[in-house]
Amino acid sequence: MKSSTEEIFYEGGPAKGDLFLNLLAGLTLIGLPFTFGAVVRALWLRFKITSRRISVTGGWLGRDKTQVVYSQINEVRAVPRGLGSYGDMVLVLKDGARLEMRSIPRFRDTEKYIIGQMSSRNEKSSPQNVQGFAP
Repeated sequence: MKSSTEEIFYEGGPAKGDLFLNLLAGLTLIGLPFTFGAVVRALWLRFKITSRRISVTGGWLGRDKTQVVYSQINEVRAVPRGLGSYGDMVLVLKDGARLEMRSIPRFRDTEKYIIGQMSSRNEKSSPQNVQGFAP
């Protein structure tokens, strides 16, 4: 029996360590642009990763919203940051588009979850070995 509920794996903002490290970098003149970016992410970037889709709300004042279902994802690329406590992730879609997700907390667990959801969707959508009519 197929469940119609959507289970939430993660819902929230970027990693707090990203803001902390970039605030420290902001003490120097060179680090100010990075600090500004981290503050904007902390204020308006939100992730929602569920059993059906990935939603990212961001942009200036949180006005941009992107949703991707697992069947659209072709590849997941992840890079650790903040001494491995958080990381960045890029979802490469089947049409060649990319969805960048910065400062994901527990990004290794998130990457495993997304890959698991992709493979379970591919198993469900792949054609079964159907035999033709016997003569």
